[in-house]
Amino acid sequence: KNENVDGILVQLPLPKHIDDAKVIEAIDPKKDVDGFHPSNVGRLVQGLNTFIPATPYGVLLMFEHFKIETKGKRAVVIGRSNIVGRPMSILMSQKRKAGNATVTVVHSRTENLPEITRGADIIVAAIGISEFLTGDMVKDGVVVIDVGITRVPDETKTRGYRLAGDVDFESVSKKASYITPVPGGVGPMTIAMLLKNTLLARERHIK
Repeated sequence: KNENVDGILVQLPLPKHIDDAKVIEAIDPKKDVDGFHPSNVGRLVQGLNTFIPATPYGVLLMFEHFKIETKGKRAVVIGRSNIVGRPMSILMSQKRKAGNATVTVVHSRTENLPEITRGADIIVAAIGISEFLTGDMVKDGVVVIDVGITRVPDETKTRGYRLAGDVDFESVSKKASYITPVPGGVGPMTIAMLLKNTLLARERHIK
């Protein structure tokens, strides 16, 4: 309720003994710059003006910036989280600039998953399993957005680990027309969109 505060975000995941949903629901929807409050999720589903979750928002802007056609394309979203997978699938299927795609959501329990991904024009990988998507699972010319980031043990590195995405970059990049790296791809866009949502919250607040 503090009038001096325009935006609030919760750094997820929270410790296991804390209920994420209760904490998020305690935030004023007008200050929910993450776009995770049920009120804002409902508005997103209905195509109403609201805060778009930062990572899917960043992906949409990448599509727009690089003029990647999504209209009528077959898009596969790997993962069904409330943070990325679900909102991404909703946004890409809506009537919008980077939308109007035919979207399929797959996950770890999906049967014949490689068969589905091989038919995709666009793949958004957000399953949280390092290097899950490999070159034999995609077709030539596919557009691949890698949302995942995992620390993989690597004794050759000073830190003892390397950062890997959900996509096996080496094999998939040989077939992809566009592909985002990890790190340095979606991550910076997520931060930028959080800042954009915070600015939007401020502008709405002062009106």
